[in-house]
Amino acid sequence: MPHYEQKFQFGFGGGLTPMVRNIMVATSAIWIAQLFANSYLLEIFALQPLSIQNYFTIWQVVTYMFLHGSFFHLFFNMFALWMFGCEIERTLGSSKFLQYYLLTGIAGGLTQLFVNWGTPSIIYGASGAIYGVLVAFGILFPHRIVTLLLFFVLPIQIKARTLVAIFIGISILLGFKSQLIGTSGGTAHFAHLGGAFAGYLLLRGRYIYSGMLIKIATYQQQKREERERIRKESIHRKRKEIDEILDRINEVGYENIAQEDKDFLKQASEFLAKEEEN
Repeated sequence: MPHYEQKFQFGFGGGLTPMVRNIMVATSAIWIAQLFANSYLLEIFALQPLSIQNYFTIWQVVTYMFLHGSFFHLFFNMFALWMFGCEIERTLGSSKFLQYYLLTGIAGGLTQLFVNWGTPSIIYGASGAIYGVLVAFGILFPHRIVTLLLFFVLPIQIKARTLVAIFIGISILLGFKSQLIGTSGGTAHFAHLGGAFAGYLLLRGRYIYSGMLIKIATYQQQKREERERIRKESIHRKRKEIDEILDRINEVGYENIAQEDKDFLKQASEFLAKEEEN
């Protein structure tokens, strides 16, 4: 049974992986810097639709995910990164995990940017990338049991894929609600959805893409085999017809066979010579 299909009790610990540690340290260090220069850092590095529209500050789609609004905003994002990201890094490798984290974060930022285009909103936080991490955990370890403390008191156990589906469902409902009533409560719900969708494409999409390549390769192989079968049948048929004409030549002589047979014999000989060369 593949590793990701095994059922385990999710627990804390297991060691902090290098890339998760580096992301946590970098993000925490930037938050400390925000304590002293928050307005300056937000102005330059937070994702601002008007800034990108007017000044093309495209770097903000990357830098926004390393900024946070409060200690608890930072804490819960980094807690989720530690809780789910270490297992994913062990599975994908540090380099691929970093690429995945950044790409899902960028996708989340671009999604929220599209939704908020032309508005003076300011977008920041790692939630888009964190939702990408959640989706990766749900895909790679769908049956892993996650233990949560409901209201920080009551422990409940739930499968990873169910937990991820619940989080995404909540973001969908709150995201469209925010669009209808014109308020988001300070949460970039569409960044969550953009990061989650990008994560799904990055992990599931490669299997779909690989499957398509296999199907294409199989189809091409079948076509080659069909062409080869037709070619061999054509050669066999012509050789059979040549043998029949040669038998008649042995019986009546070359001069006494029909001109049609002579023409066919010449054409068939040329055809077989070309096939032998190929």
